[in-house]
Amino acid sequence: MIEVLVTIVILTFGLLGLVGMQSRLQLSQMDAYQRAQALVLLDDMASRMASNRETSTIPNYVTDTTPLGTGHSCSISSGSTRQQRDSCEWSNALQGAAETSGSSRIGAMAGARGCIERVIGTNNYRVIVAWQGMGPTVAPANDCGSGEYKDTQGSTDERYRRTISTIVSIGTLTGN
Repeated sequence: MIEVLVTIVILTFGLLGLVGMQSRLQLSQMDAYQRAQALVLLDDMASRMASNRETSTIPNYVTDTTPLGTGHSCSISSGSTRQQRDSCEWSNALQGAAETSGSSRIGAMAGARGCIERVIGTNNYRVIVAWQGMGPTVAPANDCGSGEYKDTQGSTDERYRRTISTIVSIGTLTGN
């Protein structure tokens, strides 16, 4: 009889371990899914900028300290420039406009934001996508979305902010 009780206790601890491992795997899978979505959105804006290589208009993409996406609203009119249209469409995509449930936008990462900054002294532009991670890691080096992400207790924690970035190089061709 005692052997059965010991077996049940051991089995219970084993099952609890499996449940804990499963919950961590789900968080890791969600982080990977969000990173994949961020890569698609990052490539989208980099492609928009690369296809509009006029050096006089590229600086209009720069967001300075105001990230696009969560918390940003914009509208497109017939008089909008290509850069305004691209930025507004990208902002809407960061907010999840590609997929909806009822009236809610659900097609992007949690708290997605996008920034575009000029790399000083060059014709290079850094496109950055930031989002809310599922757990703490190391705080990113760039400032996109800084101070906007919270931990599980609701306090601002930069270790929950995830970012990825890419460089878009704009050549200046001159002919003689």
